Amino acid sequence: MQKLISYPISILYYLLFGILLCIFHPIQWICLNVFGYEAHKKSVGLLNFFLVRNTHILGTTYDFQNREFVPKDVPLIIVANHQSLYDIPAIIWFMRKWHPKFISKKELGKGIPSVSYNLRHGGSVLIDRKDPKQALAAIKVMAEYIEEHKRSTVIFPEGTRSKTGIPKKFSENGLKILHKYAPSAYIVPISINNSWKMSRFGQFPMGLGNRITFTIQEPFPIKGVPFEEVMQRTENAVISGIKN
Repeated sequence: MQKLISYPISILYYLLFGILLCIFHPIQWICLNVFGYEAHKKSVGLLNFFLVRNTHILGTTYDFQNREFVPKDVPLIIVANHQSLYDIPAIIWFMRKWHPKFISKKELGKGIPSVSYNLRHGGSVLIDRKDPKQALAAIKVMAEYIEEHKRSTVIFPEGTRSKTGIPKKFSENGLKILHKYAPSAYIVPISINNSWKMSRFGQFPMGLGNRITFTIQEPFPIKGVPFEEVMQRTENAVISGIKN
């Protein structure tokens, strides 16, 4: 029954989603090229505010917990499990104070209004998952960027989305580069729950009435801590908050 009801609601959702992306594409361009980084950041934040609010049409609600735990004025490596594309607008909006940037696959860097522009010009990096050498070099650039500017990067070590909410084994390669080249960073583990239910029927129709939770586990500094310990502590922290 939910699937049947979702068809007309999903059509409205996707219509508004597309309109928002098309409206904010020129807004981003103007903000960045006329007013600079801070204006562009605000435009991206506003876009993702509306993208998050648009999911309310589907009955989606959000609970983003423990932001008061996150340190300020230090580089951050935000590490989360990955359940759906709907993880991303919420992280951008609710973590906007910390300037989150993403390590994204190169395919997202073209063809998507607003999204592709922000990935190419907003401080994120695009990686070719078929070219490990290029991918690791791009992540090194990201690490040096957050170290210099005291901003944050978001990494999903599972490498791909979990369609059932059950976390996949974390890959260490990207996190190892960030650990090496952003030595003053703090790890911010985030456990995401119920985002996968947005796509329980696939991309269409959408799942209805989901409460998505983002739980920030205790952040910790990586300086002087062996990578193996950082990796294990991070994965344990993220998984500890996932409920299946």
